[in-house]
Amino acid sequence: MYLPHILLVLFFYLSLPSFSFPLSKRIISTRPAIASNFPDPSFLQVDNTFYAFSTTNGKHNIPIATSPSFTTNWTILKNHDALPKLPSWTTGNIWAPSIIRLPSNGLFILYFSGTSRASESKHCVGAATSRTITGPYSPYPSPLICDLEAGGAIDASPFLDPVSGTLYLTWKIDGNSLGGGGPCGNADSSHSTPLQIAPLNPRTGTSFLGPATTVLDRDPEFDGPLIEAPSLAYSAREGLYILFFSSNCYNTEFYDTSYATARDILGPYVKAKTPLLVSGDFGGRLKSPGGAEVSPDARRIVFHANREKGDDRVREMWVGEVRVRGGVVSI
Repeated sequence: MYLPHILLVLFFYLSLPSFSFPLSKRIISTRPAIASNFPDPSFLQVDNTFYAFSTTNGKHNIPIATSPSFTTNWTILKNHDALPKLPSWTTGNIWAPSIIRLPSNGLFILYFSGTSRASESKHCVGAATSRTITGPYSPYPSPLICDLEAGGAIDASPFLDPVSGTLYLTWKIDGNSLGGGGPCGNADSSHSTPLQIAPLNPRTGTSFLGPATTVLDRDPEFDGPLIEAPSLAYSAREGLYILFFSSNCYNTEFYDTSYATARDILGPYVKAKTPLLVSGDFGGRLKSPGGAEVSPDARRIVFHANREKGDDRVREMWVGEVRVRGGVVSI
């Protein structure tokens, strides 16, 4: 079920009917945290510093920015590339990095999507490791996920389940890359774009311990040609898993940030009734907000939004706080 959407003030709350989970949203920034191109951001806190990673800017494969507070003072590291050397399976065009620090050994694992050398219209998911947060990261020689016949794989995001202690990876099967018309493909709804999850080896983060499970797929009526950018979080107070994702095409005004909830990490997930973030929010400041990543405890969020309506050449990074509160789902 989708959340009802209401107007933003500096501090505001979104409420649902009694049969749904209320979600309150307190936005930290009323303007971009990074007012330059920094799309598909992810972030991680190490000691007293926050680090954000983004899709390639054309000069660096994976740019990095830092902040001492998360809310303000984000600075992009000049002439710094977290992934200066690419693995041989990709020709580049690196998208949507996401990072985790393995609790077992302190190793940083950076997941990313890269164009497949075997089929350059599609992407595969890779991983790279480093002993330091800023890298340079050394890529694993083989991709973790390709599935080229289904369209490839993108938007990998790790999640350490606080309930079971299991490390998971979520990603999107990029079915719209197979065609079907429209600005992002699949306008004819001929392909599936499922979000999947599978358990990872907690010591390496680069091998799977079990099969993938599809946890969500698009609804053509609400999601358009695709869903993508999964980010999983857990609200301990509510005992609730929250799967954030984007729907519709990233280079249209319909691109948004949505979410679904479940009591079990493998689902079933129930979509909220309306998106969490859409074009026109924040007094009209947001344009095509998506590509979000949420902290594992469901408290912080980063996402991108276009600087100009209908122009995806500059997608700025925004930050905020998300809180889940009150109520239990009744079916």
